[in-house]
Amino acid sequence: MTFLIRDFDPARDRAAALSFIRGSQAYEHEIEPNRRLDDRVADDYLPVLLAEVAARRGRIFVAERDGSVIGWAAITQEQNPVFVVEAARSYGYITELFVTADARGSGVGQALMSACEAEARRCGLKQIVIGVLSANKRTADIYERAGFQPYTAELRKYL
Repeated sequence: MTFLIRDFDPARDRAAALSFIRGSQAYEHEIEPNRRLDDRVADDYLPVLLAEVAARRGRIFVAERDGSVIGWAAITQEQNPVFVVEAARSYGYITELFVTADARGSGVGQALMSACEAEARRCGLKQIVIGVLSANKRTADIYERAGFQPYTAELRKYL
């Protein structure tokens, strides 16, 4: 499958972005039922994401095949707390990664992660982090094959 990675264009790619948000919500809802599935979730979240990417000196990439956007990834620059050594304090965080069902397994997700890694290097960052739901074993395996290793774990208790 031939595709290209390019920068996200908010006007041109808005419809795809909204569909990716809805797709991520549906995918994650199967694992974590606290994910919203209502009609407004994408419209509510997209402006928040765009503001976070802008405020945190981030970048959004899309994967395009034959004029159709088939995936996206967003990276932001983040800061660890002051108790982390200064050299490791700044890092890139992949906040979004989604590939359409028909393009999964074709290297699109890997290429999007690579674009985020290249952006982190360009910004002088020495590390990159990506989150995954603990119960999402398939995605965790994909991330580990891309070189990501477990770093922290948060435990939750419903009250």
